Amino acid sequence: MPYDPTVFTIRESLDPGEFIFALYYLEGAASDLLRKAGGIAIGQTTGTWVPVSQETPELRRTHVGRVVGVYEIPAYEDRLPSESAERRFLVQAAFPVANFDDQLAALLVMVFGKVSMAGRIKLLDLTLPEKYARRFAGPKFGIEGVRELLGVERRPLLMSIFKPCLGLSPKQLGDLFFEQARGGVDLVKDDEILPDIESAPFEARLEACLQAAARAKSETGQRTLYAINLTGSPDAIFAKAQRAVSLGATALLINVLAVGFDVVRALTSDASIKVPVLAHPAMAGAFYPSPVQGISSELVLGKLVRLAGGDLSLFPSAYGTVPLLRERTLRIGQQLTSPFYHLRRAFPVPSAGIHPGLVPRLIDDFGLDVVINAGGGVHGHPQGTAAGGRAFRQAIEATLVGRSLEDASRDHAELRAAYELWGTRAGVGE
Repeated sequence: MPYDPTVFTIRESLDPGEFIFALYYLEGAASDLLRKAGGIAIGQTTGTWVPVSQETPELRRTHVGRVVGVYEIPAYEDRLPSESAERRFLVQAAFPVANFDDQLAALLVMVFGKVSMAGRIKLLDLTLPEKYARRFAGPKFGIEGVRELLGVERRPLLMSIFKPCLGLSPKQLGDLFFEQARGGVDLVKDDEILPDIESAPFEARLEACLQAAARAKSETGQRTLYAINLTGSPDAIFAKAQRAVSLGATALLINVLAVGFDVVRALTSDASIKVPVLAHPAMAGAFYPSPVQGISSELVLGKLVRLAGGDLSLFPSAYGTVPLLRERTLRIGQQLTSPFYHLRRAFPVPSAGIHPGLVPRLIDDFGLDVVINAGGGVHGHPQGTAAGGRAFRQAIEATLVGRSLEDASRDHAELRAAYELWGTRAGVGE
């Protein structure tokens, strides 16, 4: 039988608690869409290019993938426009939970490993049963935990980045941290490209920034977290994280895609790591930008980061210097904050090219549970770094009471200077 009924079935025939459902987009010439879809389900589970005697019916029933949906776009029913027509279609495949361990790398290899090299195919989403999702602890702090650490409840958080990214000494970083904290910034993070280098050693810059945070708190009464960048081999990352926490670190930054989801998951699951973890999207451009290949942004920067335990997930904003459609950014935010079994909600952090004039758009799109993240928008303020932080806080406060930034700028010199320089334009850094 060309279409094995064990493989080609409908979703209602399966126990949803025993399968992971993967949704794919495909393009190309195909005379038989079902056979193409079957190649995914079988090829990613039990199948090879030739039948083998060890693949028994019982083994197949337990482990083979299923095709539960094939949807052509547009939905041709009686004829194709031509014999050689390029066809576009969605495939939903189901993979038995019995095939998976508790590693995110294994999840990705199972649903998209070999097939990712098979031409125009993009993994759009994964629907996970609770039985499988329970293997992951998720964010240790999440939105509520980070808010509790900062003592901030009913407003978006403000984060800033050291600029310039490289070349500053620990003392200079400490001085710059103080200015950011004095301006009302809630979190300060290293730039993702700052490793443990001679000009700014890991422990030296941690000490300088923690001292600056304490000094700023004595002046403002507000706590500011410092997310120091973890780099190196997995062993080095763990050693640095544990050392940082023992020295009083308040947050950690990690390039989640460069080091791997499972390294991040192991880090966030470690009981000794008692601080929030920020997941940076460096290298994400190798995954999602193509409309016909790779993995969707909402999966790679949303759902998978949350499963790995990221408390905050950075991603490109729709308004700045790194392109990402607004609808895609909203879906990332929804993946991070929607109810998802036992997993805590994670903070969305839309980033790149953010200035105070964009605050109303960010709050309109993401609500109060968002971290507004800026580098140049803070440090490039005409009156300096502290004034840049104040301008953002003034923009946040004005937006929350329904006041326009133009009106609020009449009462705040810092906001006025930012508004006159950047207005409310998107993409000013392009």
